[in-house]
Amino acid sequence: MQDFIAGLPKVELHLHIEGTLEPELMFEFAQRNQVQIPFDSPEAVRNAYQFHNLQSFLDIYYQGANVLLHEQDFFDLTWAYLLRCQDDNVMHTEIFFDPQTHTDRGVSFETVINGIHGALVKGEQELGISSQLIMCFLRHLSEEAAFTTLEMALPYKDKIVGVGLDSSELGHPPQKFEQVFAKALEEGFLTVAHAGEEGTPQNIRDTLSLLKVSRVDHGVACAQDESLMDELAQTRMPLTVCPLSNTKLKVFAQMQEHNIALLLRRGLCVTVNSDDPAYFGGYMTDNFNAIADALPLTKDELAQFTLNAIEASFVDEAEKIAMVARVRAYMLAFAQ
Repeated sequence: MQDFIAGLPKVELHLHIEGTLEPELMFEFAQRNQVQIPFDSPEAVRNAYQFHNLQSFLDIYYQGANVLLHEQDFFDLTWAYLLRCQDDNVMHTEIFFDPQTHTDRGVSFETVINGIHGALVKGEQELGISSQLIMCFLRHLSEEAAFTTLEMALPYKDKIVGVGLDSSELGHPPQKFEQVFAKALEEGFLTVAHAGEEGTPQNIRDTLSLLKVSRVDHGVACAQDESLMDELAQTRMPLTVCPLSNTKLKVFAQMQEHNIALLLRRGLCVTVNSDDPAYFGGYMTDNFNAIADALPLTKDELAQFTLNAIEASFVDEAEKIAMVARVRAYMLAFAQ
């Protein structure tokens, strides 16, 4: 099964670019930018990656982001991720970035987006990996701060396909950001949002009704509500599920308890993604291997995760058809 997964064409829809900051790169940037970090080696950083919930992860995540200061840093970070995509046969990726994590430290919006976008352009030209960029609001901050960030993004609408909502779900319901999401939709952005990771099924319902999202990021709590699962299956509302993240942050105690196979078999448009792979122990192939090792999934089911991701992606119909053809051709070749 590992050989099949290694070669399977993949599409990633839930990836925080700041969450790809590997310890070695963190040390390189810290040295390059003369930033003090509270670790004396990459190994010490890795040893600190033991989380008991989302907040314990976020504390170290924001600390690591402090080494990102210049356009070259954001370019190098994104390029390193794209090389991982090449290794994992990722043909298309839709990347989140958190501008508030950087603008609140005095790094300009322009610096962040130009570095990331430059690497994405190079990735398409040199690696053949297509991409889209999604700007996330940090939900532990105010809606007013989100409006300020949205204004910053307007000159870069040609580089940003959508807006999202991430960070701490508990205590920060979708209602908090209803107005800024309405404004983003008015400006022509697509919308996505994290919901049902550590929150309740009601958070998913509210995210759908209030934020008018095209995708729900995570969404695994829907399994607690039979009628919600039926609704998600009927509407083909995509869920961008992150298996290794869910176990690392104790959403599920172990991978054998994960509900991704159940959701797939119920007809939901579930996809496999890596979330913050530098912190959670794996990129796309690692996530596919983890669920294949723990759950009784067939090759057709594993391929369906990619087909679902193509369906859920923000590319045009011609690109979707071409990507589906690549998956079908791979399945045919592997069967022979």
